[in-house]
Amino acid sequence: MKADSNCQLSIVHCPLSIVNCQSITKSYGKVQALKNVTLDVNAGELYGLIGPDGAGKTTLFRILTTLILADHGTATVGGLDVVKDYKEIRRSVGYMPGRFSLYQDLTVEENLTFFANVFNTTIKENYDLIKDIYQQIEPFKTRRASALSGGMKQKLALCCALIHKPTILFLDEPTTGVDPVSRKEFWGMLRNLKKQGITILVSTSYMDEASLCNRIALITDGQILKVDTPQNIVAQFDKILWGVRSNDMHRLLSDLRLHPAVESCFSFGDTMHVTLRSKELTTEAMKEWLIEKGHQEVTIFPIEASVEDCFMALNKE
Repeated sequence: MKADSNCQLSIVHCPLSIVNCQSITKSYGKVQALKNVTLDVNAGELYGLIGPDGAGKTTLFRILTTLILADHGTATVGGLDVVKDYKEIRRSVGYMPGRFSLYQDLTVEENLTFFANVFNTTIKENYDLIKDIYQQIEPFKTRRASALSGGMKQKLALCCALIHKPTILFLDEPTTGVDPVSRKEFWGMLRNLKKQGITILVSTSYMDEASLCNRIALITDGQILKVDTPQNIVAQFDKILWGVRSNDMHRLLSDLRLHPAVESCFSFGDTMHVTLRSKELTTEAMKEWLIEKGHQEVTIFPIEASVEDCFMALNKE
């Protein structure tokens, strides 16, 4: 094909889908854990599956890592079918389950050596991949895993999941129950791993961690509510949102939910996040209404939506 001299031909490089789910459904008896879940993860992404406990995150990860079978639907990981090619997938992915699952009676070094042997490799062979993480726990290499702190267990589990140099890493709620400092350190580690070309899927119920991902899927009750970048999800929030406080926060929640102009009200720490049905209601009018109901020290102020606000709004639709 000959190009016109006034035109420019350009090649569009589309991201390669490395994890794909199509209409995945899974039930445990009468409980439907996943309902027609469809999603794509691009190579090199740090992709977040964000939702509360019981949303279906662990079930989806177990299907993708070939530990359980879906009732319906198809899924591929690295271009391999999770049913037909399960052996190849297990060799190419790393999986860190939500519950600490390493051998409690083995030392740090023994656990790492064991997992290296399982994948026919050695610590030395892939040491560069885990070096930055392992150096933090190396002073405790002779300590049994059962005696490690939560943050140290987390780092050991991550090292064991990486020791065979996987192309895709599945981390199921890795920061649950971990202190804020260790959580921050852990996400720093994930960013460094991403730079090395590893695709990372991480599930979490901490909505504040969503902003650390390239893209996120919001999930609840086994259904995907929205898939996009955290920034785009927040930008699409088109409701009026106020922060409200008073001297009686417990009663404030129930009173605000009775106001006819209030669409939703949820407690976020020391502030109520209130979305409105009407754009005509002013903060002064709301303040007067609350004072009439006996509230004191009332403060009302506009706020910008967070991913959690967007999740609550989508879940209410």
